[in-house]
Amino acid sequence: MNVPQLEDLPDPSGQRVLLRVDFNVPISDGKIGDDLRIRAALPTIEWLLERGATVDACSHLGRPKGKPDTQYSMDPVRERLSELAPDVNLLENLRFDAGEEGNDAGFVDGLVDGHDLYVNDAFGASHRAHASVVGPPARLPSAAGRLLAREVEVLGGLLADPDRPFVAILGGAKVSDKLGVIKALLDKVDTMIIGGGMAYTFLKAQGHDIGDSLLQADQVEACKELLDSGKKLLIPTDGVALGPGGEVETVGADIQDGWKGLDIGPETVETFSAEIAGAGTVLWNGPMGMFEDDRFAAGTKALAEAVAGATAFSVVGGGDSAAAVAKFGLERGIDHISTGGGASLEFIEKGDLPGLDALRTASNAPKSDEH
Repeated sequence: MNVPQLEDLPDPSGQRVLLRVDFNVPISDGKIGDDLRIRAALPTIEWLLERGATVDACSHLGRPKGKPDTQYSMDPVRERLSELAPDVNLLENLRFDAGEEGNDAGFVDGLVDGHDLYVNDAFGASHRAHASVVGPPARLPSAAGRLLAREVEVLGGLLADPDRPFVAILGGAKVSDKLGVIKALLDKVDTMIIGGGMAYTFLKAQGHDIGDSLLQADQVEACKELLDSGKKLLIPTDGVALGPGGEVETVGADIQDGWKGLDIGPETVETFSAEIAGAGTVLWNGPMGMFEDDRFAAGTKALAEAVAGATAFSVVGGGDSAAAVAKFGLERGIDHISTGGGASLEFIEKGDLPGLDALRTASNAPKSDEH
């Protein structure tokens, strides 16, 4: 991708480094629920500190709407970071200033002031053209951190030269959120598996009754076109539905009025799992149902187990899929768990990200015949 690596930086000894990280971690009652994103930055932090750099880390947290908000303070993150990397200074939430999301030049000037080098290790934020992501490389020698570089290597490899058969599993609520990536992947994969809430719009496009299940009526025609594309696209043949009185039953592809499909059923699990078992590469983004509710978690759990147990090179595209893998304790069975849900989808769809493009403009970026 011709993005500068840490080794492309000038000697960091005695230099002050602005390190953009993605510490947008889940916090409840002042406690961090999962510190994966903090730990994921440690290889880059350690590389810089070992070479004598002073590191100022910066991140966003939540959606404070451009002004200070105590519920989005970085204090809990700062406390955890001080345990893992006590020599790193963590700045306050970038989004406490509207200049961050607005990519304000004055805000960028303030960020880079006093810094000699810039490192972007925030893959999960690199699909945003925000000040801390795209601004500093125009002003300072810059590089991708280890996490960002690894994400690009793995996801870029999926797009360029995957082991076949290449199976993509896409779930989640809305077809509109995934339409771009579905179209991009259909030309690259051998099999596309569709689950989650968005599957019901595909079922509607096939002529099935879907009861009160989630439907994006304005996407039915797009789903028909995808189904008629001649590509191998698998959708559920049965499901688990919630009735008007709170009943939970396994149903076929057709769902009666008053009932709502909230998970894939056992027949679908068997079909999808068999496809995964024969894959050379598997990419999974999006749950198969409302897995947060144990009554509708079986489908997502079974698919997660199939992906973790497959001999294929497996990639989980962050977000709810990563949360599901963690919930079911299957992390060790996955080859790569992305730290960016939206970023991984945009990279797969477009093959690039604003944060990567910005790094290529840095004064120390390699020329096209390097790397």
